[in-house]
Amino acid sequence: MSASGTTKTVLITGCSRDGIGATLALRLADDGHRVFAAARDPRKIPPAVREHARVTVLTLDVTSDSSVKAGAQAVAAAAAAAAGRTKRGGGGGLDVLVNNAGAGYTMPLLDVDIDRARNCHDVNVWGPLRTVQAFSELLIASRGRVVNIGAATGCLYSPWIGAYSSSKSALHTLSETLRVELQPFGVTVACIITGTVATRFHANEGDFSLPAASLYADIFDTIALWARGAVGPDQGTVDDYVTQILPDVLGDSRGGKLWRGANAGAAWFASTWLPDYVLDKLVVLNQGLDKLTNSIREKKTQ
Repeated sequence: MSASGTTKTVLITGCSRDGIGATLALRLADDGHRVFAAARDPRKIPPAVREHARVTVLTLDVTSDSSVKAGAQAVAAAAAAAAGRTKRGGGGGLDVLVNNAGAGYTMPLLDVDIDRARNCHDVNVWGPLRTVQAFSELLIASRGRVVNIGAATGCLYSPWIGAYSSSKSALHTLSETLRVELQPFGVTVACIITGTVATRFHANEGDFSLPAASLYADIFDTIALWARGAVGPDQGTVDDYVTQILPDVLGDSRGGKLWRGANAGAAWFASTWLPDYVLDKLVVLNQGLDKLTNSIREKKTQ
């Protein structure tokens, strides 16, 4: 039994090492909850999570209908067995679904590869919806909770990450719509709009490069620094972030948008209250656009 006295069954997508999902899975399991830790490649789930007595590992690709449906069937069977019920007598439910799996993409929009941008949206938008659809019966049976991991960048318009930011903005809207549509069934939906957290997120993108004819070639070095996460606001630790969101994950009532993590409050204030002309200056700060503007002017005078 958990420290709170109530044991919950939680499924978390995107549980690769050094990330939010794996840290959250381990924290919940240590606290006595039953955890399904899912990843497209389960070999990337850290041993401490894979080998935990209260963790069941799932191979789950959120972009694949068949993979997600198979995951839902596995959880239903395991929940039924844990509840001591037969298939004929009905299965157990799922208390919490945490949609944490995500994909990033750093590239000026003029240079974006549409297929790669589409994949970003497939993982970050349609992936969460796909899992909610597949696990809806289990969630409704438990009057459970959906927690979608959003991003503060989805409320801003920072250069170079338009494909990623637009996917998170879409996820925020999807989450709010799900929240009202699932209310009649007793399922709550929370979207945690995440600030800056130090994970392997940037490393997972791979090496940054621009197309040979890119109009942004003069500031390649600057964009590459942002792509590697080498510049930008200070980042909080994964442990601190997970500690902050635990009540949101396990909570039974409050849904909606929840701003959490380092710099999340500042991002909320900026996106909510600052006029566009002020916000423009903030989002382009140190992004290299002033250097590019000067370069274009110089070339015109040559």
